[in-house]
Amino acid sequence: MTEKVITLYEAIGGDAAVQALTHRFYELMDTLPEARQVRAVHPPSLEGSEEKFYEYLTGYLGGPPLYTDKRGHPRLRSRHFVAEIGPAERDEWLLCFRRALEETVANPKLREVILPPIERLAFHMQNKE
Repeated sequence: MTEKVITLYEAIGGDAAVQALTHRFYELMDTLPEARQVRAVHPPSLEGSEEKFYEYLTGYLGGPPLYTDKRGHPRLRSRHFVAEIGPAERDEWLLCFRRALEETVANPKLREVILPPIERLAFHMQNKE
């Protein structure tokens, strides 16, 4: 008997869960005073950013490759060079992500699997000291 491997995307609840996570993430970024520096490097409306992050995270977690189907290879670092991302912006981004993850993904084991690579990615995205 073969065991069916489920993706993180499926494990957290699929599309609805990724939408909830990304929506909460940008809601926090838009409202937390302690996220004002990372908010400032985003456009006045977060709608486009939220859509792109939702598409990226969907594929990243093992769901449909929405981002790459629509926009090609993510090239995350080069796409973010327009924004100055220093330690403060990185840490504020992570604060919002950690909180959104905690609030929207109930299973602590799943959060433990998802968070470390996202943290490494955030450090990789930093482009100024």
